[in-house]
Amino acid sequence: MLRRAGHSLGSRLCQRQGQLEPAVQGLKPSFAVAEEAVEGARDASTLLVKQRMKSVANIGKITKAMKMVAASKMRSAQVNTMNSRGIAEPLLKLLGDLPDAQGKKNVYVPITSDKGLCGGINTTVCKYTRASIKAEDGEDKEHSIVVLGEKGRSQLQRDLRASIHSTVADTGKVRVTFAQAAAIADGINTTEFDVARLIFNRFHSAISYKPTIATSLEKEAEAGGLLDQYEIEGPDRAELLQNLSEFNLASTLYNALMENNCSEQASRMAAMESSTKNAEEMLGKLTLTYNRTRQATITTELIEIISGATALAG
Repeated sequence: MLRRAGHSLGSRLCQRQGQLEPAVQGLKPSFAVAEEAVEGARDASTLLVKQRMKSVANIGKITKAMKMVAASKMRSAQVNTMNSRGIAEPLLKLLGDLPDAQGKKNVYVPITSDKGLCGGINTTVCKYTRASIKAEDGEDKEHSIVVLGEKGRSQLQRDLRASIHSTVADTGKVRVTFAQAAAIADGINTTEFDVARLIFNRFHSAISYKPTIATSLEKEAEAGGLLDQYEIEGPDRAELLQNLSEFNLASTLYNALMENNCSEQASRMAAMESSTKNAEEMLGKLTLTYNRTRQATITTELIEIISGATALAG
């Protein structure tokens, strides 16, 4: 009887084992898929870090090249700036400058760049333009803006769109000449202003460029300076003063364009140098992350191999 019971129990276990074998066989592919998914995730994370390292290294090369180009342009722009000061400074001494001059019709000429990636010099010019308009605001005063540069237009049109008279763009593509500055000054004269204020960045050194406001009056008779020491006689006195005023505006605008261009190149050089350093630091961190991930993957694979060998030996 015991033999019969044992025989029946053995047959039942064999049947159970026969039923479990297909289930176990079905689980093996799922374990293989899970293992492949883990391996794929490890490879994918390593590949993503490697791709990020490559992109950051390329960005670093671009910023370094842009820094070298900006440094080369800054040298030539510095020479042009010093030459333009030879025109503007004698006129400033002769005609004088009245930053607090008052007038009914005021025109503001913010000088900005057409391209970005040059720090905050354009934002500074726009901020000083808004502050100047706010300081001279009054019921009987008219304000108009002649914007030089696309970056200044894009910023000022947000809140001063109605005051923008005209926009001059693409002044930095080629070297600006005095004839081009005089043509722009003629366009400013069409506004029939009483007081014109030119807002730009004055170049001091490769790391220093200060926002400056240069004032030009419609007629320089009230400006003062060394002109008061001379007697101007004849019926053409008013015409002479008007010609001096127009020439002073053109020369001041030419100097402002040169100063702002030199400041733009210096600011771009500093910005690209900072970007290159940031790219190098990020590349170092990504390299460390890549090495740690790769080492962790190798360590995990070694542990799995050793564990499998130990299981087979045991």
